Amino acid sequence: MRAAARLLASVKPGQFLEAGTPTGLTGLLTHPSPRSALLYHYHSTLDKLKKIPDSSVYRQSTEALTKHRLAVIEQSKPAGWDEWQQKIALQVSEDPTRYQVLETSAGQTVVIPNQAKVDERSSSAEWDGEAMESFPEGIRSSKERLPHARKMKGDVNYTPERVMNDVKFDPEPQYTAEAISDLESRLGAGLIEEVIQVAEGEHKLVDAMTEAKVWEPLEEPAPEGQWSYFERMTHTKTQKP
Repeated sequence: MRAAARLLASVKPGQFLEAGTPTGLTGLLTHPSPRSALLYHYHSTLDKLKKIPDSSVYRQSTEALTKHRLAVIEQSKPAGWDEWQQKIALQVSEDPTRYQVLETSAGQTVVIPNQAKVDERSSSAEWDGEAMESFPEGIRSSKERLPHARKMKGDVNYTPERVMNDVKFDPEPQYTAEAISDLESRLGAGLIEEVIQVAEGEHKLVDAMTEAKVWEPLEEPAPEGQWSYFERMTHTKTQKP
């Protein structure tokens, strides 16, 4: 099922889909940065799969599907992508410890913080960005105050200079509606947002499969012939030919 908004958007070449708008599937909204999300999850999943033996059927199947979808995403690049990456890298290099950086074999992925617009006329505009917490009142010994001392100092990454120097990041270059439709056709797994959900789920599943060591033999081997009734021509015939 395709969303009506996407069908209408595809009428005009070069039109973009608006992030956060309904996709036509309940609870699933248009993703703001589909390419970055898929590139990170696919590369990170492939890195995690390296911890599993090559002989594992789970690794072989997951690796093949992930590499196929990764190749499709890498082949399709929105206009201005390289220039945008260079600009983001330059902004991050000015204050590297300010941002969360995720490492993969393909390089670094910077988690860009949400930039909510604040009305300067509202009372919330007076807030300087420091997280505030309440602490027990009354006279206390130094030993009793010790657990709260670190919290009283504020966020470890908080500095007045960072609050005053508010860095604005350009949004990720977007695919056109036509490019999104082409990607979805080549991937063959529904809307691009559904593909992202599957990638996120597989990214988490690898950890569980690695922890469970699914490639090892069962602690209690199955009796011989236990699964034979699933094979073709082993069922009981109910009709004569």
